[in-house]
Parts: sequence; C-alpha cells; structure tokens
Amino acid sequence: MSREQPLVAIIEDDAEIGEILIAILSDSGFRTRHFFSAAEFEASLAETRPEICLVDLGLPGENGLDLVKRLDSCPEIGTIIISGRRGLTDKIVGLEMGADDYIAKPFEPAEIVARIRSVLRRARRNAPTATQTNDKTKARFDGWTVDLSSYTLQAADNRTIPLSQAEMDVLKVFLSAPNRLFTRAQIMDRIATDPDGHFDRSIDVRISRLRTKFGEDPQNPKIIKTVYGAGYIFVANVKWT
Repeated sequence: MSREQPLVAIIEDDAEIGEILIAILSDSGFRTRHFFSAAEFEASLAETRPEICLVDLGLPGENGLDLVKRLDSCPEIGTIIISGRRGLTDKIVGLEMGADDYIAKPFEPAEIVARIRSVLRRARRNAPTATQTNDKTKARFDGWTVDLSSYTLQAADNRTIPLSQAEMDVLKVFLSAPNRLFTRAQIMDRIATDPDGHFDRSIDVRISRLRTKFGEDPQNPKIIKTVYGAGYIFVANVKWT
C-alpha cells in the first residue's frame, strides 16, 4: 500500500493565488486544502492536521503572524510564510514568530515545491525512530531537559516550554557536539535549511528564539555563546538519558 501524500494547508484569502498554489502542489503530488482565513483553518484542526501550512500574512480579521505564532506550539506542523512583503525585516520577524521558512511573492513554482520538501525532510529527520523511542531521547544540561520525542524544553522549576521544529533543528546540532564551534554554514548544512543557501540570518533568528526560551540575557548569554566573526558554541555539559 502506497504512503499517503503529505497534506498542505493553504491559508490565503486571494482565491486566484490559492488556485495557483493548489495546481502547483497537486502537480507535484501533494494533497491540499485551501482556507480563506485563520479562523476557518483552525476550525478544521479538530478533524485533520496538515504536515505543512502555507500562510499569507494579509489575512482577513487578523495578521497572519498571529496564526504563525500559534502554530509555533504545534511542532509537528511545518509553517512557511508566503507574503508580498519582501523586506529583510519582514523575513526576520516572520522567522522569529515561529515560521520554518519565508517565501516572497511573486514566487516560482519550483521554489515553492523545493522549500516544502526541505521542511518535510527536516521534520522526518527529527521524528523519533523506534530505536530512539527505546533509547536516549532526553538531554539534560544546566537545569534544563530537552525531550526530542515531544519537542519540549523543561526548566528546573518543571515549566514545560514547547519547541518549534526550526528551534529543535538547531538545538540538535548543538547537542550533538557541545563545546564545539559551529559556523552558520555548518549549521545550515546540517539542517538543510534554505534550498538557495542565501538566507543565513535565519540561523541567527532561531538561535535568538532559543536564547529567549532559555531565559538568557541577549547581551551575555551563558548557554549559546557567540564567537564574533566565527559562529556559535553551546557551552554546557550534556547528559543523555
């Protein structure tokens, strides 16, 4: 029996753009559902959950960024912003709010498909295998516990903080080799982010989000340190359980 194709939710109020995206994705083997508002999409989550969401920022009734932020607590769903806002600041804000990628309109069909497949590949690599489920899936350091199977970060006071797929991608790189310097390029290569390889600021954004969740002082971080002009070091002793 063949595996069911991934479901892509298109949250876009422009009917013409929605039809274009449906045609592009259907031709590439994806299943699709088109929603014209965040409310319509969220009402559908009780019955079905997509693997990927394409979110337009100019949605009726609310800013699409609000939806992106809510989706950040659902790490099993990849989120890609599709927007006419092309500025670097817009991209950084979108990624900081929890998006896994950002595509500016007008877009090329091949780029849409490539970026969706890239996010799906990262999700599958991060999904726990049968071996991992019975093996060590928790990393402990400096009073924190990261659970790879549930995409959560637990503080010393037992607060549980959800991690997005994008955040977990980067954190797993650091956990694999603590106290080692990683350049942006090395991190991007390990997580296969950005098919065109031109937007390495996304790594800075993800690390900024991780630092926020660790409650770090951005001017003097203690866990993920910046080596200016070189990269980042995760300076903590990690114990796996």
